[in-house]
Amino acid sequence: MNIYLLDVLSKIVRILVVSMISLFHSFTLTTTSLIASNTTIHKSLNANNKVIEHTTVIRYNEKVPSTISKVVTKGIDGVVYVDEKKQEKVLREMTPEVVEQGTGAQGEYTGKLSGYGPDCPGCSKVGNVACYTREGKKHSLIHDGIYYHDTEFGQVRILSAARDKFPCGTVMKIDNGKVEPYLAIVLDSGASMVNAWKKGTVWIDLAYESNAAVRYGNTSGSHVKFSVQRWGW
Repeated sequence: MNIYLLDVLSKIVRILVVSMISLFHSFTLTTTSLIASNTTIHKSLNANNKVIEHTTVIRYNEKVPSTISKVVTKGIDGVVYVDEKKQEKVLREMTPEVVEQGTGAQGEYTGKLSGYGPDCPGCSKVGNVACYTREGKKHSLIHDGIYYHDTEFGQVRILSAARDKFPCGTVMKIDNGKVEPYLAIVLDSGASMVNAWKKGTVWIDLAYESNAAVRYGNTSGSHVKFSVQRWGW
């Protein structure tokens, strides 16, 4: 029997088998969809975490005017993990917020601001200011400059003022309405400022490299606002 006859017989057999199945059975092909659902998709990942809200600690400072309150340390909430056995594990420590509240005298003034250099009439020709620094050292406007680095406020300009009212180390914010407000510290004094305060007038002198530099500073004025940020050291 050749290959051609075998192929024909094979097709006939397949046709007979399909016909017999069609007579006695009916088949329905169905498609089944398998849907996998994630039952935790809407659950919070922090469901087993507990937040510990930070507390607030108020620190009173008599060197700061009572009108000033500032955050020294920002508070951070703590986080605790609670397992199935209700045992807790600290994931993040709670940090209390520290707020400094001033209790000192209020320090808002309006007065006169002028400038001076170490070469001014009656000034020390070596540039030494009247106050000692917080470190107990002398400061020279000539050798050390017209700025002082304060441990709390950073780089600040140097002022001359009536020390019986504004003790050494007093820090002020100065606003003359012409330049951006800036911070300065009382490290010097002068007879003109002392006499003015005896009459109830605030007169502050801002230090410059020289008397000639004052005219270019654009800081002088007769209605300047002085806002004390710290009284003395």
